[in-house]
This record gives sequence, C-alpha cells and structure tokens, in this order.
Amino acid sequence: MKRAVPIVLAALVITGCRRNVEIEKVLQVVDVHTGWYDAGIVEGGKNKLVPSTSIRLQNVSKEPISSVQLNAVFRRRGEQAAWDSHYVKAIGQQDLAPGGKTREIVLRSNHGYTGTESRLQLLQNREFVDAKVEIYGRHGPRNWAKLGEYQIDRQLLTQ
Repeated sequence: MKRAVPIVLAALVITGCRRNVEIEKVLQVVDVHTGWYDAGIVEGGKNKLVPSTSIRLQNVSKEPISSVQLNAVFRRRGEQAAWDSHYVKAIGQQDLAPGGKTREIVLRSNHGYTGTESRLQLLQNREFVDAKVEIYGRHGPRNWAKLGEYQIDRQLLTQ
C-alpha cells in the first residue's frame, strides 16, 4: 500500500498541473469547405449524398496546444434533433505551435439522401432539405465548447 501512495500523488500532481484551456479562445476554425459528398452507390443501385465539411484549426494563442477532440453535429434545416455526428481526435499528443494550423480535418455524416436520380438531380430535388454542421471542441476534461456553425453548401463534393 505504501508503494501506491507516491504513484497516486504523482498522478494528482501531473493532472493538477495540466493547463485549463478554454478551447474556444485558443483555436479558430479556418479554411472551411462544405458540401454534399458523393458516398457512392448503395441499396439497390441508388446514389447516396451525405453532408460533409473540411476544416483546419489554427492556434491563435501564444502557447502550444495538444490533445484536442472535435465533434461535428449535423442537423437538417428547421430540426432541433441531431441527424448524425462525427467525432475525431483533431490534435494528438504532439503540440500545435502558436500560429500553426492542423492538417485538413474532414467531418462527414453517415446519414444523407439516396435516390435513383443523378447526384446533381438529388441536390435539386424539391424534397431535399439543407443541412448545417455545428463544430464543438474539447481539451482534456473540460466540457465541449462550440467552435463554429456552418451551412452545408448545396454543391457536390467528390473528395
């Protein structure tokens, strides 16, 4: 039991020394591109389109940052309920330097629209409902903070 005490104390010291980062103040969403990704042919030969966004995060603080998670919540226009979400580890253990940008981060829903018409005709269908994405970030044990909200452009994406 005596051996466990130093280990527990060391863990508490390390955890206590971790910076309390307000993610919404130190990271900025940049290079945002949205659209409807061509998810291929599914279910009996139907075309499928899903909402997608690609972003980068820029460190706008004077300190390096690491260990950042993102969650993108997709909603259809006029609906409060989430349509789908996409979770990623945006910044790993390696620090993102002050002023630095992450690699491109693609956030894509699994839910979308399917139909027998062409992909462009799907986008123009009168039943088509536009969507938006809300992007939340988190560092360490802090709660999720909203980093941005973007309308999904009604354009076809192939990448």
